[in-house]
Amino acid sequence: MRFVHTNLRVHDIDASLRFYEALGFERRGRLQFEGAYNVYLGLPGDGDTLELTVNEGRDEPYDIGSGYGHIALAVEDLDALLERLRAEGIEPEKPPYHPGGRTEFTICFVADPDGYRIELIDGDFTTPQDY
Repeated sequence: MRFVHTNLRVHDIDASLRFYEALGFERRGRLQFEGAYNVYLGLPGDGDTLELTVNEGRDEPYDIGSGYGHIALAVEDLDALLERLRAEGIEPEKPPYHPGGRTEFTICFVADPDGYRIELIDGDFTTPQDY
């Protein structure tokens, strides 16, 4: 078994593509259905791990709901990435910080045009084993 992709329903595909491409995602392909299509993206050297679905003819934004948390991305240089994002008009929710007092990595969150949160992790992140 292997992880294939995360799917997000988006309202404005052009704004979403600008956002995810600013994060470093590359367009990989498109699959058309009756009344909808998927755009597949991936990070360099990785699979097509992000699927953006556009329901044609939808005028209102999606309600994210209370169950969605975030997507997490490990990044090489958080400061440089945030500088590139700022040039695109994308600001973090709050300044980068060390979660739970863990100094081996730094995180911050940005939101895409539909409000989906993306966690950016800089440093040696390994899943905490506190239990």
